[in-house]
Amino acid sequence: MILKTDQLGPAYQAFASRSAPFRESAACQKGCAFCCSDAGSIHITTLEGLAIRDAVNHLPAPQRKSVQKNLARDMKRRENGQSSRCPFLMKNNACMIYVHRPFVCRRIYSLETCGKTRPPLLSRQVMEMADQTICELQRLDDTGYSGHLSYILHMLDTPVFLESYLAGEFRPEAIMDFGKTHKILINRMAAKPPSIK
Repeated sequence: MILKTDQLGPAYQAFASRSAPFRESAACQKGCAFCCSDAGSIHITTLEGLAIRDAVNHLPAPQRKSVQKNLARDMKRRENGQSSRCPFLMKNNACMIYVHRPFVCRRIYSLETCGKTRPPLLSRQVMEMADQTICELQRLDDTGYSGHLSYILHMLDTPVFLESYLAGEFRPEAIMDFGKTHKILINRMAAKPPSIK
């Protein structure tokens, strides 16, 4: 399989360029981490998971161990229906893998300051652009899957799955049980992108 992780950057950049005019008045600032801790699930593709996994493998050993513990805790909390901070969010509210963050983190922003009683205020046009980009990423990762960050990274840490995925094999039956219980989406079954107005 020819890995396409090098095509993630251009897809991210194309979205950033298209959405830039709508995001000029965003209220987001350095240190704001509401979307990383309270706003919902962080969904990624397996291709994005490979890029994140590689970034984690290049972290110093203590940080790597911390991330592994955080991912295990996040997975357990999610399986129990509990909310959870992003496993890569540090104590100072900075992202440990900011350069390698997935698209879901790149698309989110708010026109007003967020809080427990004030969810992010988003532009409808930007969300439509984001939906189109998600479909592009899923097509790019045609033999892969989409799901919550810790679930996808767990799959990629399973040697049998990783070998099959890296070989370009498409075997959804091999992940059927985990996929059903963890709401894993088969990328090639993803819906067509909505038209942008």
